[in-house]
Amino acid sequence: MKALFDALPQPPRVVIYNPSMRARGPIAELAVEDVRRAIEVTAVGAFLTGKHAARRMLEAEPVAGYRGTILFTGASAGVKGYPQSAPFAMGKFAQRGLAESMARELHPKGIHVAWINIDGMILNPGRSEADDRPGSMLRPDAIARTYRHLIEQDRSAWSNEVSVRPWVETF
Repeated sequence: MKALFDALPQPPRVVIYNPSMRARGPIAELAVEDVRRAIEVTAVGAFLTGKHAARRMLEAEPVAGYRGTILFTGASAGVKGYPQSAPFAMGKFAQRGLAESMARELHPKGIHVAWINIDGMILNPGRSEADDRPGSMLRPDAIARTYRHLIEQDRSAWSNEVSVRPWVETF
C-alpha cells in the first residue's frame, strides 16, 4: 500500500476505501483463517489505506484549510451485528472506529474523514425491485451523490458519519 501512494506524482485529494470480505456461517463452525482474511480486507486494508493516504495528504499545501478527503464505505453491520455474519460485523465495526479516530485526529489538519453506512440492498445489474415497492433499493447514482456531497462539504460543517438507506429499511 505504501508503494502505491508513494508512486502518486502528487498527494491525492480524494481516497475512497470500498473493499470488504465476508465469511458467513454459524460462529461455532467458522474457520479462523476465513475470519482472519475477512478482518484483513475489511479492517486492516482500511487502516493501511487510511494511513498512507493521510501521510501523503499531510504533505500537501492546504487550500483554504483543505488537504483532502478520505471516505470509508461501511455497512449496517458496522452498527449492528447479524446472525452468521460475525466476521463482517467485526471488520465493519473496526472500520467505523478507525474512521472516527482518524476524523478526530485529521479534521484539524485539513483532512476530511467520513464513514458511510450503506444500510440496504443496492440495485445492481441482475437485481430488481418489487413492482409495488419502487425505490426500495439504493441506487448507485444516489450513493455516488452522497459521496460527492461529503467531498464538497464546507469544512465548517464536515460530517464524519453518514447513513444512506432506502425508505423500506428499518433502523
